[in-house]
Amino acid sequence: MSDDRNTYLAGLFGLDGKTALVTGGATGIGRMVATGLVRGGARVLIASRKGADCARAAEEINGLGGAGRAEGFAGDVSTEEGLAALVAALHERTDKLDILVNNAGISWGADFETFPHSAWQKVMNVNVAALFTLTRDLTPMLSASGSVDDPARVINLGSVMGTVPLADRAYSYSASKAAVHHLTRILAEEFAARHITVNAFAPGPFQSKMTAFATARDDQVERVGSGVPLGRIGRPDDVAGAALYLCSRAGSYITGAILPIDGGMTVQHSVTLFKDAH
Repeated sequence: MSDDRNTYLAGLFGLDGKTALVTGGATGIGRMVATGLVRGGARVLIASRKGADCARAAEEINGLGGAGRAEGFAGDVSTEEGLAALVAALHERTDKLDILVNNAGISWGADFETFPHSAWQKVMNVNVAALFTLTRDLTPMLSASGSVDDPARVINLGSVMGTVPLADRAYSYSASKAAVHHLTRILAEEFAARHITVNAFAPGPFQSKMTAFATARDDQVERVGSGVPLGRIGRPDDVAGAALYLCSRAGSYITGAILPIDGGMTVQHSVTLFKDAH
């Protein structure tokens, strides 16, 4: 019985033979995704501006003993030249790509009255324009590996802040994530005929470099988690499990989805309408 179950689960959620690229994969949610994909059996290429950090992260992920393998290298998505160099570096390492995870992103926080104009160009450039350009340039590789029964996969990193009307001083970030969600749906429709699925994660609070200002200490984690309907912040396996689902045979019929990994924050509200009217 156990062997049958393991065979079934491996066939449904396993990623043996798959090759993935995860941008911004050295830390935070990107690293959680990369870890899940490696443990699921994939070869995972991790790229970010700091190549040494990516190599170190890959070594640490490989040390967990997963069925796959991680490799780290430098890749800068913040400029058009950097994106071209990243694509060239990928081609040097592999001639096939089954999974693209557009995780790299930046944020900017400031009060409304002093929020700088420059923060819009910088955040939208990395979080939206770079995501589009990298996907465009890697579409031929993805299309070549996809089929009706086993499409290639694209996962974009959105946010709960792009789903609910919440800025929390990060105006350009929230707007950029809403744009990521809409772009995900647009590309899902356009890429269906090319046998590529396109989905997005909309995470709530997780511990990461970007959220360290609010999640670095245990008391902060507890405080932030108390505002989540399920009573806690996200954990690495929450993201890894979602990545395995969307990238394996189990998720082959899902496209255009904005998957909330937020403990219920998307559906949280304080509107009562008629409840207290009597």
